[in-house]
Amino acid sequence: MDRTEKAIKIDNMRSLCPIANALDIVGDKWTLLVMRDVFAGKRTYGEFQASPESIPTNILADRLKRLVGYGVLQKIPYQQRPVRNTYQLTDKGHSLAPVIREILQWGTKNIAGTAANIKMDL
Repeated sequence: MDRTEKAIKIDNMRSLCPIANALDIVGDKWTLLVMRDVFAGKRTYGEFQASPESIPTNILADRLKRLVGYGVLQKIPYQQRPVRNTYQLTDKGHSLAPVIREILQWGTKNIAGTAANIKMDL
């Protein structure tokens, strides 16, 4: 992390373990799928919603809000009425690329019938 970039602050940390705290930010299945989609080039709420896993709208909205709040994604308005945003990776978000890449490779290698059928910018 660049020394000028602030570290993520988590209120009410369960422990000092960096793995536990990282999982609190990106460790649930929906957040990882949103991150997969961002690395695959999706940028808008509608594009995320169109993913084959059919993330419920309330969960999608929550995960996007949390990722923006933690500084992993940034929200950029592109329309005012109604307000619509694109979501882009921050430096913190880009630094998750090796993690996403390893999960993708592990799943492809070790889970029968899986295939990486989307191109990801990793």
